[in-house]
Amino acid sequence: MQTVFSAVLPDVPAAAAIWLILLALAAVAVAALVVRPGRLRLAAAGRFRDAALPDDPERAEQDREHTRYAEEVAVAAERAGTTASRLRAEWLATQDEVESAWTALEAAEAHLRRLAAAAVMPLPHTGQTPAEYADRERWLHRAAEEAHRRGELSDEQLADALAHRAGWDPRRHPVEQELVLRRATRDHLAARHRAAVAREQAAWRAADLAGAAARSLRDEAFAARERRPERAESVLPMPEAPRSAADTTRENPVVARGRAAVPAY
Repeated sequence: MQTVFSAVLPDVPAAAAIWLILLALAAVAVAALVVRPGRLRLAAAGRFRDAALPDDPERAEQDREHTRYAEEVAVAAERAGTTASRLRAEWLATQDEVESAWTALEAAEAHLRRLAAAAVMPLPHTGQTPAEYADRERWLHRAAEEAHRRGELSDEQLADALAHRAGWDPRRHPVEQELVLRRATRDHLAARHRAAVAREQAAWRAADLAGAAARSLRDEAFAARERRPERAESVLPMPEAPRSAADTTRENPVVARGRAAVPAY
């Protein structure tokens, strides 16, 4: 017996310590279940609910349709943004055309005013010979062609000058012909400026509409990415979270005990 006790007694403290540790862990687990039983039940019920969701082919098809729609809207938004950028660049280019046309018109009007002031002076007398008329005609044709190359005369005005119609008369003095040429230049540049302004306004409207469309499509693409089809209801209902004692206390007013039952505040 002494041999048996000598062999067993040294292991008793270690075994007792192991049993105490196991008992402590069990006590902690039981206390957790008693204090917060709802959390474990909710986690387990959530896993069961996910497992119990039905395999819905219609939902899968809805997911694919939603993904396809979101991708199509994103592509459309990108294309609309590219179009808006291009139209904005065209609008800025038309603004440069308006500025250039206005500068040329101002220069033509300034030249016309100086020439009109000089034409008030008496013109020098020249002999009215066939050679003089031929010189005046050559000068008129050359001046009109040069102005046309510079963009100061239209094709129709050049044709009128070469055909001697619409006020173009080679028999006039070169100073008078220069005055007619500058007036025609002023009129042509004014018409070109008006056309540039009209193009600029049309380009601005197109760029504004394209920008609004691009913004709308970007918003729709963002909303489509954020939206998701609603999940199907589970065949297993989710348990309600247990209410704490504090919630129960707030819902049930405490009544003072005594002869008269009155609410205690």
